[in-house]
Amino acid sequence: MSTPVLGSLHVYPVKSLAGTALREMTVEPWGAVGDRRWLLVGADHGALTQREHPRLALVSARQLPGGGLRLEAAGTEPLEVAVPDPAAGHLTVRIFRSKPEAVPAGPQADAWFSAYLGCEVRLVHMDAPEHARPITSSHGREGETVSFADSLPFLLTTSASLEGLNSLIAEGDRAAEGPLPMNRFRPGLVVDGTRPWEEDGWRRVRVGAVSFRVAKPCARCVITTTDQQTAVRGSEPLRTLGRHRRDGNKLLFGQLLVPEQRGTLRIGDTVEVLERAD
Repeated sequence: MSTPVLGSLHVYPVKSLAGTALREMTVEPWGAVGDRRWLLVGADHGALTQREHPRLALVSARQLPGGGLRLEAAGTEPLEVAVPDPAAGHLTVRIFRSKPEAVPAGPQADAWFSAYLGCEVRLVHMDAPEHARPITSSHGREGETVSFADSLPFLLTTSASLEGLNSLIAEGDRAAEGPLPMNRFRPGLVVDGTRPWEEDGWRRVRVGAVSFRVAKPCARCVITTTDQQTAVRGSEPLRTLGRHRRDGNKLLFGQLLVPEQRGTLRIGDTVEVLERAD
């Protein structure tokens, strides 16, 4: 068996928009630098994602030097958005049970997204660690925080488990929907060189020089059924996960991680399992 290595790295500058592949990633306690520090909210200041608006998958948000964004989508003019000045004031937004403070990006960005989605939308930015959300999951610990990611700072998947899942899809009655690419699962870290589902037994890992606590499996939602290139929805992988990877009402793929220190990850870093399940 080969030594597991870090096969790819990804960040999602705006929650639920298209991701960006990286050669290296800087790890902070509340998530990767440049990952999900921006969020779209509706008129009620509640978070908007691909759950409600699958077309968000078709919007590219590339981070610019200085932390701003370049937004692109078919049928629209590209827009560059600067990091907003916190002195302009904060807005309380809602994401699940959390109500963090964020800085509005401004009317130009709001108008761009509102025209694209056909409804009132605001873009906001999480400007500082003190505005990060306390982890509300029972698997979080006191003082641990997260940016605008769903529940925990990092998601790890393995290429072998995707191959295993695609084999199961190919055996089912919706085989035409497979094989699925990894971008359906929107991971931050993708590991090569494992056995399928091996990560289920990991409890602590070291990737390069950075160690992580493996907090819990990731329960998957309808976003995984959305083709990230077309925004068209199907039934996979939830149909197959429901048959083979179910824990109660949760359908599982990938593991959620909390970093134990700051550091830098690079493609090709060795992945060492420090603790396994009993």
